[in-house]
Amino acid sequence: MDAEGFSELIADVYDAALDPPSWRKVLKDICAFVRGGPSASLFWQDAVKRTGKTYYVWGGDPQYNQLYWDKYVGLNPFTNAAGHFPVGEIYSAADILPLPQFFDTPFYKEWMTPQGWGDVLSANLDKSATSRAVFSVARHARDGLVDEDMRRRMRLLVPHVRRSAMIGKLINLSKVEAAALADTLDGLQAGMFLVDSNGKLMHANLAGRAMLDEGNVLHANGKLIALDSQSDNALREILLAAGRGDTALAEKRIAVKLTARDGAEYVTHVLPLTAGARRRAGQSYAAVAAIFVQKVGHDASPALGMLVQQFGLTAAEVRVLIAIMDYGGVAEVASALNLSPATVRTHLRHVFEKTGLRRQADLVKLMTSYPTPILGRGDSGITSAPAN
Repeated sequence: MDAEGFSELIADVYDAALDPPSWRKVLKDICAFVRGGPSASLFWQDAVKRTGKTYYVWGGDPQYNQLYWDKYVGLNPFTNAAGHFPVGEIYSAADILPLPQFFDTPFYKEWMTPQGWGDVLSANLDKSATSRAVFSVARHARDGLVDEDMRRRMRLLVPHVRRSAMIGKLINLSKVEAAALADTLDGLQAGMFLVDSNGKLMHANLAGRAMLDEGNVLHANGKLIALDSQSDNALREILLAAGRGDTALAEKRIAVKLTARDGAEYVTHVLPLTAGARRRAGQSYAAVAAIFVQKVGHDASPALGMLVQQFGLTAAEVRVLIAIMDYGGVAEVASALNLSPATVRTHLRHVFEKTGLRRQADLVKLMTSYPTPILGRGDSGITSAPAN
């Protein structure tokens, strides 16, 4: 491609910011320019939850694209390793691990090889602690591995593709992560409400909205209000403390009993979202606390005790599972527990194997399917205590 042709391609890249469907044609032209081959795509993926979404793709087999999200995102060696590369820096298989080892992975043998792909060249357009937006171009197996000419051409394009994607807000990681969080929260059996320090309701999950519609224990008039006035006052105090940070709750009890109109008893747990990894969840909704409301059951055995009994988890696996719930990422858990990331991954892999699950989001749903709605660091559960 001559200078004039390259200028036209860059113009098309920026036009795609205003005309998103044209990304498919742009990606096709990019494949030709970088001499890549069969496919190019714009997508995001979460390394912890092993999930993601393809925004635009040219080429490739739609069946394999779906198979990637269903199975191979967790087997792709790029998924975890990509987080180590700065935004805008390009990387291929040779930058991730020794090539003989890469060629021996199920991802290469079962997903890339059947499509005739020999290598992939990628760049992060944006990233957070666990998620990243990626621009990726595949290379035909017949053309061999990514070479220096392909890298040079890709480097010319990446800054423009990134600016165009950001201008058009094609991939907004904060919105993506907020949506993923909402999907997870809707899987909770307990009613869950995200509120600010004044009790303003920012978000409610499905169970929480059902409670508000019923109007038996809570209602919302801009703010979340408990029908039991004494308990409502206790909640206000806790939320104000949460707004000042976790340390302000050191002397506060964070569980409140509620009495419904029909006389039924509910227990409310308040989880501050103003420190640590939980801050990210709060920032997504401008919330300072998550309030979990659950009707008092007849047999509320501790959640972890039931998990240990059902799946045969070891003490070390339980410890990592609790930390994953609290901190989220492998790196954060390793730091909190003073373990190596490899050890954390090993324990987490054993948990997945024993429970038969594949994603962290599924672990969250499993944990929250038991009577105790939230878990604390190093505890077998949260002990309820009525507020003074």
